[in-house]
Amino acid sequence: MTILPAQPSLLIIWHSRTGASAAMAQAVAEGAGAAALLIAAADVVPDMLLAADGYIFCCPENLGGMSGMMKEMFDRAYYPVLGQNEGRPYATMIAAGSDGEGAQRQIDRIATGWRLRRVADPLIINFGAQTPQAIAAVKQVPAAALQQCRDLGSALAEGLRLGVF
Repeated sequence: MTILPAQPSLLIIWHSRTGASAAMAQAVAEGAGAAALLIAAADVVPDMLLAADGYIFCCPENLGGMSGMMKEMFDRAYYPVLGQNEGRPYATMIAAGSDGEGAQRQIDRIATGWRLRRVADPLIINFGAQTPQAIAAVKQVPAAALQQCRDLGSALAEGLRLGVF
């Protein structure tokens, strides 16, 4: 009897205030299918990161950087995971009000410290929210952007399944 290895797991860590990042994370999980483990940043513990084969980090841009809850997750998990997840693949999705680059850079710096391997270009969805009302408003993610998220999830899950990453 042949025992097949368990499905590789893709940990999708997300935080959302206005619904955009939540919708993006849900779409990427749909694309990843059975490989997806969708966990809110507040609920992530280091063992989850260690058990996963790859990661997608999804959060809003807040004040030009990643959201505080995502940063707090990295603060809690960074040192307990350091040196134990090197080389694992990752990708990022940012729900931006302007350009999303600050949030992207912060996540990339942390990923560099963990020695993760970026396997997809950053997916930054810009909502152009520049007023207090627009920033706080519930966001509707365009269908085309949600499809990009699904495609990203599918690509990473397939790459893990095939051992490409």
